[in-house]
Amino acid sequence: MNNADAIRVERPVTKSKVFAHTRWDAVPALASLFHVAYFFALFFLYPHTPLWAMLILGFIYSLMVNANINGIGHNFIHNPFFRSPLLNRLFGIMQSVACCFSQTYYDAVHMQHHKGNADRPDENGETVDWISIYKHGHDGEAENPWGYVFLSFFRDDVGAIRKELRKRGRRELIWGNVELAAFATVLFVMFLFNWRYIIFYFLPFFYLGHCFSYLNGYFRHYGANPDKPIAWGVSSYGKIYNWLFFFNGYHSEHHFRPKVHWTKMEAFRRQIAELQKQEGVRVIKRAHMLGFLDPDLPKRGKPVGEATEAIS
Repeated sequence: MNNADAIRVERPVTKSKVFAHTRWDAVPALASLFHVAYFFALFFLYPHTPLWAMLILGFIYSLMVNANINGIGHNFIHNPFFRSPLLNRLFGIMQSVACCFSQTYYDAVHMQHHKGNADRPDENGETVDWISIYKHGHDGEAENPWGYVFLSFFRDDVGAIRKELRKRGRRELIWGNVELAAFATVLFVMFLFNWRYIIFYFLPFFYLGHCFSYLNGYFRHYGANPDKPIAWGVSSYGKIYNWLFFFNGYHSEHHFRPKVHWTKMEAFRRQIAELQKQEGVRVIKRAHMLGFLDPDLPKRGKPVGEATEAIS
């Protein structure tokens, strides 16, 4: 198999007047709708539900934020679901309310991630990728995972994100601000009706959900090789995990060709399997969120390529 064969990408095609790529995108779209319904349900259940039950439901919401950001929202960035630009904008607003962030701002951060691909700092200590696991590390090592997980939420540079959106055009910045206003308004109204719910219940689980997302992100790149495009990411092929996250577990494949649609990811992996084996792409047995439990986890401080399990 030559390199030209390895990088051929099959794009899904549909005659649907609603969906841009495939009718299968109805599945993540409906999952997002369920998430936003769950978000509002928590508010109405809070005064009438036992604390033990609300704690379980809050933890589930945190897991849903993680799955949404890394599954639904992530795929929507690379392959917007709908033919109609207006439908895509409205879906972005719904996503923003469900996860309490701006989908458009997330788009800017994520595309910057793909420009740098978890790069190491340059001679000035800067990384192209704003969320690189090496950005706050030392001596070329990745940052401690728990520092990355619990502090990354507070590190977003809103000014840099806004500057990037301005490069795309004034409309992108406006829509990003509309999304911010949408979720902020919803939270403010909830706060007026029940401030205890927002302060003591919702915000902790909201923060936990974003920490789960950064935990996922850390182990999607820890042990990868930032110097080899095909090995920029770490993959995990568990079926249930990838069904729930819409195949974002195929992360080395995704970074190698970011536009591959989630429904085509398994076929793409088969296509480049030999090349991945040659280049030592790292694979872990568990879902990325549980990557710290992987038995072959590389020790921090070892050069990339040591003590890693490559595709065999």
